[in-house]
Amino acid sequence: MGSRLHPGEGILDDRGAFRTHLQPLRRFQKYIRRRFSLQAEFRRLDAVHDLIELVNLFFDEYADPNHVYLVGASEGGLITALAVETYPHTFHGGLAGCGPVGNFRRQLNHFGDFRVVFDYFFPEVIPGSPVDIPEEVIDEWDLVYEQKVKDAIRAAPHATEQLLRVTCAPTDPWDAASIEETILGALRYNVLATNNAVDKLGGQPFDNRKRIYIGSKDDFRLNRQIQRVRADEAALDEIASNYETSGCLVSPLVTIHTTRDEIVPYWHEPFYRWRVFTCGSGLLHTNIPVFRYGHCNFRVYEVLVAFAFLVFQVTAQELIVADSVLPDAESQSEFLRLAREQGLQPKIVPRSAL
Repeated sequence: MGSRLHPGEGILDDRGAFRTHLQPLRRFQKYIRRRFSLQAEFRRLDAVHDLIELVNLFFDEYADPNHVYLVGASEGGLITALAVETYPHTFHGGLAGCGPVGNFRRQLNHFGDFRVVFDYFFPEVIPGSPVDIPEEVIDEWDLVYEQKVKDAIRAAPHATEQLLRVTCAPTDPWDAASIEETILGALRYNVLATNNAVDKLGGQPFDNRKRIYIGSKDDFRLNRQIQRVRADEAALDEIASNYETSGCLVSPLVTIHTTRDEIVPYWHEPFYRWRVFTCGSGLLHTNIPVFRYGHCNFRVYEVLVAFAFLVFQVTAQELIVADSVLPDAESQSEFLRLAREQGLQPKIVPRSAL
């Protein structure tokens, strides 16, 4: 047969050994919210430890399943990769979506670079420094400063074009609105996450002293006048020790990533692939690219195909999916088509048949 998936009851093996009914799961979710603080901040090492505790709590409360899969997106994608690398006997496989798994230090530099280049082309739009954000800017970002950024880039399209060229920030060529989305997204992370990063990392992690910026109408002037920043060694040491993946896998890891991700660039995937290759774990990692703009901009059936691939790697079983998971015929058809492209043969059956 195969591993089964349907809403509210989770994954079942052939013997039905693991069945999570909806009401107990809701009670467990309420307990999680009370027990764990999962704010969007730089606490990745703590988050991995929290997941281990969470799995143990689940075992104590319900059952010891045959397999435990970890799935996470964005920052959760990095946590997924770190947890699967570090605790392969707890997590039998992981699915990491659009996560900064390839090079976390470079990810932080990505946000810092965008901010210093923006400040070069649009000085005084955002007060403060790219590495020290005033609390007033953080508090008023949504209500005040997002609009200031919009007004600035609309008033200076040539500067906006250069900003995107220099930073290599992806947009959707068929959607002009994606220009603002890309710019606001990158700046939002710089504004809202920088001070927290400095606090959690024990120092300032952005460094562009040796960076050469190209793509403007006057690169010589750009590189002479752009703000230069030096990272604190303590922050770099903390990143290297606790925030970088190793690529050394014992359990399978599937990564899925949009190729025009404006927040966590797709270049993380070849970077991570190189880590996996140098560690000798190439057969345990699979990347599934999604050729689309947007951060974590996946269709449900695309994520389900990635999960089906993970289940097959772990169990050598095809996934059996309840039709209520993909309720319309188009998504079911696309799911089966993409699955076949990955060499899979999952089945979609009525929920009552499971």
